[in-house]
Amino acid sequence: MQLSKETLAKLNGAVQSVPTDAIFALPEKVLQFGTGVLLRGLPDYFIDKANKKGIFNGRVVVVKSTDSGGTDGYSVQEGLYTHCISGIRQQKITEEYIINASISRVLSAKSQWQQILECASNPEMEIILSNTTEVGIVLVEEDKISNNPPVSFPGKLLAFLHERYKAFNGDAGKGMVIVPTELITDNGSKLQSIVIELAHRNNLDYTFIDWLENANTFCNSLVDRIVPGKLPVAQQKATEEKLGYTDELMIMSEPYSLWAIEASNPKVKEVLSFAKADDGVVITSDINKQRELKLRLLNGTHTFACGIAFLSAFETVKEAMENKIISLYVYDLMHQEIAPCISNGKITLPEAREFAGNVLDRFRNPFIDHKWISITLNYSHKMRMRNIPLLLRHFEQDLYVPASMALGFAAYILFMKCEHGESGTYYGEANGVAYPIQDEHAGYFHQLWKNNKPADVVKKTLSNEQLWGQDISTLPGFSFAVSSYLDSMMEDGVLATVKNYQLSRDKVESNEA
Repeated sequence: MQLSKETLAKLNGAVQSVPTDAIFALPEKVLQFGTGVLLRGLPDYFIDKANKKGIFNGRVVVVKSTDSGGTDGYSVQEGLYTHCISGIRQQKITEEYIINASISRVLSAKSQWQQILECASNPEMEIILSNTTEVGIVLVEEDKISNNPPVSFPGKLLAFLHERYKAFNGDAGKGMVIVPTELITDNGSKLQSIVIELAHRNNLDYTFIDWLENANTFCNSLVDRIVPGKLPVAQQKATEEKLGYTDELMIMSEPYSLWAIEASNPKVKEVLSFAKADDGVVITSDINKQRELKLRLLNGTHTFACGIAFLSAFETVKEAMENKIISLYVYDLMHQEIAPCISNGKITLPEAREFAGNVLDRFRNPFIDHKWISITLNYSHKMRMRNIPLLLRHFEQDLYVPASMALGFAAYILFMKCEHGESGTYYGEANGVAYPIQDEHAGYFHQLWKNNKPADVVKKTLSNEQLWGQDISTLPGFSFAVSSYLDSMMEDGVLATVKNYQLSRDKVESNEA
């Protein structure tokens, strides 16, 4: 039995959230560029939840960029798909199954472009969403809206908005709320600037450009949810047996969800009414607070911890978090060092530590295999962008050496100890196994380790202004701490070094008590 509207009446009770017949009669309010799992696991999740609560009352028309892969699954299943939410919430394992009915239909931009443009004349249509990856929001200078379809996503968006302008004779009340979810800073502002530039390059009427700029709202947004997508074959089969039907569109995600949307106009908040259905949607005049929490506590922690965990022979995040030493290291790093650094007038210490608690639950998720070696991609760049600001803020506030940060830095330097391989690649070695180093500075570290003793490697690394933007070897006691930890890691092992630090710290605290 395959999932479809007919299937809904035959479910065995294992699904917690099922659409009613009334859902399928709701008008199309959203045009969504992209069929990716992030969109289906986050924005479409919120829309479906709101519809089931009678709040938003609108469905999604999805635009597929090409014909590859087809849209047969959506057609056969009438837009329905199962969303498996698995992980840890408030330190307890949770599993939830939802049948999402937010998608009305899927159209191919390549072969059904005119049908997509026809959606512009729908008075109920109010919102445009996108996730075309980071390379989607780019200016293709020669893109023409007369093409069938235009080449780029901004070109397609401009063509749709121009069609809407014509359909409603430039009515200012028929502008759209546009919320890109691509993982770039200021995604809405960048998309808007490209669309306006394309409008000028297409020699469009100045009255349309005025409508484009003033009747439409481009919102910056930040998304945060791990959505691995399709389940592994064995897990898919087991889930289908449990639920009693097959579903080729089934996806999985973690429980945690955040969609921060930057908007202050009350009308925009009214249009995005699905936000009322879930606290995971945050509409605010400034999303920098949410970005800072995610960048420092989630991404920054990943970057400080990845070298330590990987060199300690843990393959995945969940495996490492099952180890008391690594788990305590991550806890201390977030709660004792990072959280105080980002606490300011906009972020309170309790807020930072609450976010850190959510991160711990996410790291411990037993259903997601997040590999540490993947996190080491562009290690140096991530360390500079995510963690050097934290290190500098720490020393602005206090002169004691942040041990967890120093341990993470020592592991980073050790991880970057490498040999030159074939085809210009570089490889390190840990626990008798070679591993790839995908970092633009791998060649620099190869030469550094080849020609210097460990203490000099640390000194030259920390003083390298090209790497960090400034000389961080001058931070009081930091260079000595990193060098000491590196020596210990090379002699006793990474995990033993972290453990020894924790034991010595606990002994000091016990004596002081």
